Amino acid sequence: MKYQARKKAILLLADGTIFHGKAVGRTGNAFGEVCFNTGTTGYQEIFTDPSYYGQLMVATNAHIGNYGANDEEIESDSIKISGLIVKNFSYEYSRVNADRSLQDFLEEHNLLAISDVDTRALVSYIRDNGAMNAVISTEVDDIDKLKKELANVPDMNGLELASKVSTKKPYFYGDPNATYKISALDIGIKKNILRNLAKRDAYIKVFPFNATFAEMSEWEPDGYFLSNGPGDPEPLTQAIETAKNIIAKDLPLFGICLGHQVIALANGISTYKMHHGHRGINHPVKNMITGNGEITSQNHGFAINREETEKHPDIEITHLHLNDDTVAGIRIKNKNCFSVQYHPEASPGPNDSTYLFDQFITNIENAKQ
Repeated sequence: MKYQARKKAILLLADGTIFHGKAVGRTGNAFGEVCFNTGTTGYQEIFTDPSYYGQLMVATNAHIGNYGANDEEIESDSIKISGLIVKNFSYEYSRVNADRSLQDFLEEHNLLAISDVDTRALVSYIRDNGAMNAVISTEVDDIDKLKKELANVPDMNGLELASKVSTKKPYFYGDPNATYKISALDIGIKKNILRNLAKRDAYIKVFPFNATFAEMSEWEPDGYFLSNGPGDPEPLTQAIETAKNIIAKDLPLFGICLGHQVIALANGISTYKMHHGHRGINHPVKNMITGNGEITSQNHGFAINREETEKHPDIEITHLHLNDDTVAGIRIKNKNCFSVQYHPEASPGPNDSTYLFDQFITNIENAKQ
C-alpha cells in the first residue's frame, strides 16, 4: 500500500525549533506561516478555504483522513494551504458519500503533508511563542540550507494575499430571477457564503479584489458584500476605498472576516497581527445586542483594535469573543453597515450565526422600501 514507503520529514520553525515526522505523499519543501485549527471535522473545507492561503496547517485532531474526501465539501477551486501537519494520517477511509481518500485528494493538488508529528507539543509551542514562518521538508540532511531559504520567506505582517486567491474577472452566482442583487468583493470568498446568500433569494455578482465602487455599482445592486480572505488587511487600499464609498452612500453593506477588517480600516480603526490567531469551530462569541451566546467558526490571524473601536463615536461593538475579549462584530450607528470577524456560513453551532445573512437581507429590503 502507499503508506508503506515513508520518508523522514521535518517541520523547521523560523526560530530553529525542529519537529520530526514522516512524509505522507510527495517529497520536497513547503513554506508558510505555521498555524493550527482546533476543529475535529471539516478538514477538507479548511484545506480549500482561501483565508488559509500561504499557511502550514496543523490539525489538532489526532486523526485526519478517516472519512475521506468529497468534491461537494470544498470552499474554492483548489487546496489553499501550503502544507499540512498531522499526528495520525488515515490512508484508509470509511464514509458512504466519500469518493476518494484524502491522500488521493492531496496528491491531486500536489500538497506536501507530514504525519507522526507530536502535534500536542507543537500547538503548545505555537501558543507560547506565536505563529511564525516554517518549512515542511523531506530534505532532512541539510538543515542549514533550509534555514537560509526560510529566512527569505516574507512575514505575514504586511503581506497582501487577496490578489492571489481572488477571481480574475467578475462572475455570477445564483438565480438571475432572484429578488435581490448583491455585488460581492472577492478578497478570498468561500463558496458556502455564496450558497447562503443565494439561498436567501439573492443573485450575486462577484468582483475581483481591486474592483472600484463604480464598477460594483454599475450593475445597480441592492446590497454590497465584502468577503473573507487571507493576509494582512492594511495593504488592501482599493478595497478600503471601495468600502468607504459604499458607506458614504449609506448602501447596505455586510462584511465577514477580512471584509470586517476592511470596514474597520475604512472607518479609521487600525488592525493588528494576533499572537497566534483564532482558528477552529468552537469559538464562543457573545452578541452584545441580544445577550445570546454563539458557537462560531473562526479563521483569522488579524483583528481590529478594540480600544479605538470603543472610542469611535459612530461604531458600536455588537459581538465579543469570550476567550480573549477581542472584537468579533461591529455596526456603524448611522449607516446601513455591519460586519463580523467569524464565519456564519460554517454552521458549527450548527446554526447559531446564520441569522446574520437574514439580517443583511432585511437591511437590503428596508433600504429598497
